[in-house]
Amino acid sequence: MATPNSLPPANIDYFSDETYQAAASYIQSRLPDGLSTIQVGIICGSGLGGLAETLEEPRLELEYKDIPNFALSTVSGHVGKLVFGTLSGKATVCMVGRKHAYEGHSLLRTVFPVRVMKLLGVETVIVTNAAGGLNQDFQVADIMVIQDHIQLPGMAGLNALVGPNLDSFGPRFPPVSDAYDYELRVAAFKAAKMVGIPEECMHEGIYCMVAGPSYESRAEARFLRSIGGDSVGMSTVPEVIVARHAGMRVLGLSLITNHTITTVTAGNVQQEAETILVNHQEVLETSAKRSNDMQALVRTIV
Repeated sequence: MATPNSLPPANIDYFSDETYQAAASYIQSRLPDGLSTIQVGIICGSGLGGLAETLEEPRLELEYKDIPNFALSTVSGHVGKLVFGTLSGKATVCMVGRKHAYEGHSLLRTVFPVRVMKLLGVETVIVTNAAGGLNQDFQVADIMVIQDHIQLPGMAGLNALVGPNLDSFGPRFPPVSDAYDYELRVAAFKAAKMVGIPEECMHEGIYCMVAGPSYESRAEARFLRSIGGDSVGMSTVPEVIVARHAGMRVLGLSLITNHTITTVTAGNVQQEAETILVNHQEVLETSAKRSNDMQALVRTIV
């Protein structure tokens, strides 16, 4: 019988249908009336953590530690819970505290909640993240709607679908050429206008995933920009691939929190360091404001 966090050993990158179903059954047995079928799943990255607190009744909060087979996030500030409720009249689950491979989890463990969402009935997944800006036209606190991605770990063999395929979720070789739903992307830009986000603060672009936890070097940032990357981060793509494998629609949103450094000469290192220190508080305030905009944006899209 499954018990909370009865995970396979870390070196086993495989879960059976029963492993996922144990988590889903635990959750379903506790969902209140009105939330028997969840329609929307939101992975709350930077800028959306407060969205879970705005979900309306009926509500339910479950900590990861109490859900069978859920791994815990070790990132400081990540609460580690699923919050259920209604958002714009739709039954919704918010994942507060995502798991990252750089914490020591296998990729399959980091995306475990996405497959559980599928078993709960989720049809649409909104994935959010904080990202560095590669595109020189992007400013801190801008929002990028993800059009496509480049997954460097995946190109080197580190893919969340490696291992025995579970046909109950999807095919062995799923296409991801159109992973990010076109209609949802259009809806995101329309919603941005409705909630008053300036047009110049909204972009569409390519998200590059790196493994982390170290940030990209200047040479790596130049490379990512040269191959078409507009933003860079350490998450999102595995969740997107697994969601698409299971037939769910996906929308990805990046909050640009910093500019990546590509070239710095010896003469301007000190000047750049001083500029970063002077502008740090302004960046924090702007990012906090955009966090509210991100929440309003998602509520309107849903």
